[in-house]
Amino acid sequence: MNDPGLHEPAQEAAQDVEKNEDEEEQAQQEEQEFLDPSRWWFASTACPLIAGTFGPMANAFSICALVESWRVYIPPGSDEGHGESIKDPKWLIAVNSISLVLALVANFALLLNMARRLSFRIAQPITILGWYLASALLIALVAVASSPVFRIQPMQEHALSQAYYYGIIAAGLYFIISSLLVFTAFGAWRGHYSKDFQLTASQRTLMLQTIGFMVYLLLGALVFSKVEGWHFLDAVFWADFTLLTVGIGGEFVPKTHTGRSLLFPYAIGGLIMVGLVIGSVRSLILEHGKQKMSARMVEAKRQKVLASIDNESHTIKVGLFEKITFSQKGLSEAQRREQEFDIMRRIHELSERRRRYTALATSTIAAMLLWLIGAVVFMYSEQPQGYTYFTWLYFAYTSLLTVGYGDFTVASNSGKAFFVFWSLLAVPTLTILISNMGDTIIKAFKDFTIWVGSLTVLPDEKGLNSALKVGLKRIKTGKARKKKDLDREGASRAPEKRSVDRIAKHIEDDELGQAEEAGEHGDFLERDIHFYHFILAKEIGKLMKDLETSPGKQYSYEEWTYYLRLIGQDENDSSGHRRPEDQYKHDEGDAPDIGTADDGDTEAWSWLGIRSPLMGNTNEPQWLLQRLSTTLEAEMRKMSSRDPGKRKEKPPVSMAELRKRSRSKDKKNSVELDD
Repeated sequence: MNDPGLHEPAQEAAQDVEKNEDEEEQAQQEEQEFLDPSRWWFASTACPLIAGTFGPMANAFSICALVESWRVYIPPGSDEGHGESIKDPKWLIAVNSISLVLALVANFALLLNMARRLSFRIAQPITILGWYLASALLIALVAVASSPVFRIQPMQEHALSQAYYYGIIAAGLYFIISSLLVFTAFGAWRGHYSKDFQLTASQRTLMLQTIGFMVYLLLGALVFSKVEGWHFLDAVFWADFTLLTVGIGGEFVPKTHTGRSLLFPYAIGGLIMVGLVIGSVRSLILEHGKQKMSARMVEAKRQKVLASIDNESHTIKVGLFEKITFSQKGLSEAQRREQEFDIMRRIHELSERRRRYTALATSTIAAMLLWLIGAVVFMYSEQPQGYTYFTWLYFAYTSLLTVGYGDFTVASNSGKAFFVFWSLLAVPTLTILISNMGDTIIKAFKDFTIWVGSLTVLPDEKGLNSALKVGLKRIKTGKARKKKDLDREGASRAPEKRSVDRIAKHIEDDELGQAEEAGEHGDFLERDIHFYHFILAKEIGKLMKDLETSPGKQYSYEEWTYYLRLIGQDENDSSGHRRPEDQYKHDEGDAPDIGTADDGDTEAWSWLGIRSPLMGNTNEPQWLLQRLSTTLEAEMRKMSSRDPGKRKEKPPVSMAELRKRSRSKDKKNSVELDD
């Protein structure tokens, strides 16, 4: 029989141990995501995502390499784009078919692994070996097809078809994505992340949308090839520039009544699918790429800023030409902490600005390379047309922007195959570029337009003088306060007073009946506990609303002081604080503490340290919501505990404390605070 005096405390202890283990495991994962070099994030998340996205594209190109022959006979007076197919030998078809089957099995194993239906240990070897073998077989076929053995005589009447070039593209894609997965497997084997794909629902959705789009493109090409009498791969070329709204035209346009009728639903369906893919790519960039890059830049900037502290001049360097007064002598604890908070805010501002323009520069370079290199390939593949490199620059530019005048087009077999791959690659490249431009150039232009309008045709309500001041402020944007001219005593009392005023608002709420009833019976401690629980519940509700704001809400130092006080941390108490350090070191295997802010531990923390709430991967409402929820949960456990000492622990916020510092002016709506 269980002893009622010992059973429940033992059970509570077991739950606490289990909870601590879960929190430690979560904290270790957060630290690993934040502090590990970006290459391991690339290996654990980006590599599987790229493989899952480009794998279906490579499969589609393998199908294109199989459905038509690899050689064409060019009749006199014609060109390779209108050649007659020459039947392939049976061994080439057999090897090509085996390559496609291996690739499909590899892709299917990868999808099962990502859906958690097949273990990492089993799926990875199947996927990697399958794609490597598929690539090797296609490379062997391409090598043979490029040799004189495969050609017909005379050579002037022989050309390689689009299927041959699709085989080259597919082989290259298989090799690249399987090599990326080798990188992923290596990182998992070294223990940098779990042997599992940590992909979100949006990432899996992108892969499924890519598969759906490629199937839609090929099926549409099959239908229109039958209706219009085109070769299948010519129909693939047409379907590609139609669905991507390039519209370069040429000889491949629907001419039959049936084809033009089918174009209506087919083009609309393609636009919807392309829009879904673009939306998924953009959300992924905002969801993961932005977060990871921002975290790394904030940490690098934080260490650089802290290393620049000059104790002689009492300054700290936060920018190339920006220094801030940083002196902790003669300041109260609250003033010292607020100084650290302001500098950390400035670090975030500068890091975010650098992230935005770094992302813009990277995506701009990628788009430029796609444009310039694409023009080079088109120039060499379309040599019979005799156009200059500038002409193909013009063609590539109008195609990338989907202008599609149709005055120039590709006609060779190699040019058509490359155009399909090149235009599909342009979708994520330009999506990322436009997204990054929205955060920088477009936003700046929008703000400038509004400001000019306030000076001219749409004057601001506050007048011309106010608009000019706004413009001057934007020129000096982001400059942190170098010196506070506020009265130090008044400044140190201001956050505390605002916290008391905010708490006092809750006193007037009708839902404090239990606290009032406890006070009437003389149990003032129970009254304070009920009051504290009520405040926690109300603030959790407010934070849940803040979670919905975009971009994420940032709180002032006064608000942080209030929330930290609710979870039992007083900014005026130096016992839980420490001076910032530019380096963070911990022993291998130690529990990490990224952004923990003394979350129940005894370690001190600084706003400029690694344990700062402004560090880590969560935004401020998420961080506070998690801590307030944990605090409320701990309070509920105290209430149900058999230990009288736990149940009677004094909360960090009490109504008696409010009575000493602030009295309500409205006696009718206030709660009686007499002791």
